[in-house]
Amino acid sequence: MTGVESTAGRGAGAGPVLLGVRHHGPGSARAVRAALEGIRPRVVLIEGPPEADALIPLAAEAEMRPPVALLAHAVDEPGRSAFWPLAEFSPEWVAVRWALEHDVPARFIDLPATHTLAWGRQEDEAAVGEGPPAGGTAADGDTAPDPAGLRIDPLGVLAETAGYDDPERWWEDVVEHRGAAEDDALAPFTALEEAMTALRETYGSGGLDRDLVREAYMRLQVRAAEREFEDAVAVVCGAWHVPALRQKTTVAADKALLKGLPKVKTDMTWVPWTHRRLSRSSGYGAGIDSPGWYGHLFSAPDRPVERWLTKVARLLRAEDRMVSSAHVIEAVRLAETLAAMRGRPLPGLSETTDAVRAVMCEGSDVPMALVRDRLVVGDVLGEVPPSAPAVPLQRDLTRLQRRLRLKPEALEREVELDLRKENDAARSRLLHRLRLLGIAWGEPAASRGSTGTFRETWRLRWEPELAVRVAEAGVWGTTVLSAATAKAEGDAVTAEGLADVTGLAERCLLAELPDALPTVMRVLADRAALDTDVGHLAQALPALVRTLRYGDVRGTNTGALAEVAAGLAERVFVGLPPACAGLDADAAEEMRRHVDAVHAAVGLLGDAPAEGHGSLRGRWQSVLRVLSGRDTVPGVIRGRAVRLLLDDGELAQDEAAVLMGLVLSPGTLPADAAAWIEGFVGGGSGGGMLLVHDERLLGLVDAWLTGVPAEAFTDVLPLLRRTFSAYEPGVRRTLGELVRRGPGPGGGRAAAGSGTPGFAAELDLARADAVLPVVRLLLGLDDVDENTGNDLAGVTG
Repeated sequence: MTGVESTAGRGAGAGPVLLGVRHHGPGSARAVRAALEGIRPRVVLIEGPPEADALIPLAAEAEMRPPVALLAHAVDEPGRSAFWPLAEFSPEWVAVRWALEHDVPARFIDLPATHTLAWGRQEDEAAVGEGPPAGGTAADGDTAPDPAGLRIDPLGVLAETAGYDDPERWWEDVVEHRGAAEDDALAPFTALEEAMTALRETYGSGGLDRDLVREAYMRLQVRAAEREFEDAVAVVCGAWHVPALRQKTTVAADKALLKGLPKVKTDMTWVPWTHRRLSRSSGYGAGIDSPGWYGHLFSAPDRPVERWLTKVARLLRAEDRMVSSAHVIEAVRLAETLAAMRGRPLPGLSETTDAVRAVMCEGSDVPMALVRDRLVVGDVLGEVPPSAPAVPLQRDLTRLQRRLRLKPEALEREVELDLRKENDAARSRLLHRLRLLGIAWGEPAASRGSTGTFRETWRLRWEPELAVRVAEAGVWGTTVLSAATAKAEGDAVTAEGLADVTGLAERCLLAELPDALPTVMRVLADRAALDTDVGHLAQALPALVRTLRYGDVRGTNTGALAEVAAGLAERVFVGLPPACAGLDADAAEEMRRHVDAVHAAVGLLGDAPAEGHGSLRGRWQSVLRVLSGRDTVPGVIRGRAVRLLLDDGELAQDEAAVLMGLVLSPGTLPADAAAWIEGFVGGGSGGGMLLVHDERLLGLVDAWLTGVPAEAFTDVLPLLRRTFSAYEPGVRRTLGELVRRGPGPGGGRAAAGSGTPGFAAELDLARADAVLPVVRLLLGLDDVDENTGNDLAGVTG
């Protein structure tokens, strides 16, 4: 039996009409619509997975808005999935919509997804990602490897043959800018089929067994449709496949290629898609460079250049750029002139881009980047109807998104949440639960204007791949709450380190998962009791303390967590001094960071009681005193311990000066002294301002530095540069001025009436009084009586 015969150029009833297209090509989409209107087939066959046939009627619903994608995933392994995206300007979508509008059956004829996904499992390949329609990966519908094994771009070859260096530009000139009036609606398909036939004669079938199998399956489906509908059949597929579909083969040969294919049980549904994910830069094999531009070409009824430049002007005005109607008129003229000079029938994207840059952006690429991101690529997010198949977890998520008025959007946006408000607190819980499930719809960001725990800032962007993450997370439960709870309990049992468990406890409180906390706390207590590494314990403590703070603002009972935190802190106190002995430079620096973290955590715990007697704060200060005076402890840790005691008021400045003087004495090795200085005034601890305001300490550092032997100076220089380079420029400048001025009378470095203004032995009351009017204005005290003003002056002085 012969294979499918090409009938491009003949009417319906003379055999199947093969309409070879470019996936996501608006010119192909227009041509498909015109061809279908002309031939009026009784059935439309479309390249795509046959499992989606039952989903085709959903495309007629009003709530279905492209771009959308068919999502297939393995039932027992949801992460193994594939997408078939369709935009408004995709020929396949146009064919589906035409069939529904004319009550004509539409069917997908590519290799079933049950085999496609099983292939990926068998080859141990990651099937997660975007597969173009029927799994192809090329510009005109598919990319084939050349005989040498290198993948070729059919459009690129045709463009190069025509003398073009840009395939997109060639496609625009020969297809997108083609006149709408055509006597033969099938003429463009005939021409494209001839070109693809020549390419396949040169490059062969591509050498991919998968493509050969797919094309064999499609031939069988076309034959079956011919028998059922008496040759009134139209086939919409990638142009690269058309020569293979017209190839004369036997049914037995095609079935032989399909014999023994692996299978996997699959589910199929519609999911929203975005223009951004249609772009080639996203890694999508059949992607295009400018989906937003192509969508405009397809939807614009007339004068596409004028309408496009008007869109650009509207966008730039919204960004507070001065763009007038005169700019639009001039940009249109320039684009048309550039097209004429370049020998193009109409201005394309390159001409309009050059015109926008020159006229509206004044030659700057900064606003052009915005135009490309928002318009050329675009941030359109499609929608699917609620009746589309979905896992229960997806339905619960959709319900929560609607109730909380948190709509998924393709454009990244920031959301400020005030946790004191019920709706914002519920939004926060949802986002934290989704993050715990691996559904990264939102990422926490630094809050602007507030560092309190009652406020959160999130950056939200919905990506189509998140539909796969939701399907994967569906194994944990049917609702977001139950799934997050089960996932947290599972993660606690399988966590590798103590810090992982403490971080998980923090996330459980943020997500408000009270049913998961008992399991997490039990695992945390067991891990904390068995872990003897002080570094691990010190690393875990800050997360626990942060968890206690989050519990406070969310009203969660954290009594059990507080007990674990106190016990963990006590074990750190006991084990830290011996753990700090005999460390090399790198280990000492890491331990110094642990000391800082523990100090911050103890400060947040406040005066919580310690085991035995006293408070945690008092026990910690005793540990710092031990560290500050033990010679076996590296200098960077001893210096930091002294600094922390000084900041807490547990060490007088005179005592700190004595300790610094001992360390910087001639008997101490220069490298050890430099490390002590780094610990005392380095590490982003505000040590620069301490030296600025306590010139005795600055004098000790200055005297020590000038006395370092020349042969040792090069050894300590890197440490000192690292320490002082972290200071802000203004602090470094002030320190330099103080050192340049030198000590004043009486042995101090600051003498009244000399040196840098603002530095003296005593307060300058006259200078202080000068700021009082401004302070009164800021505090709203202009209307108070003189007594209040005098009181303010006394306080300020």
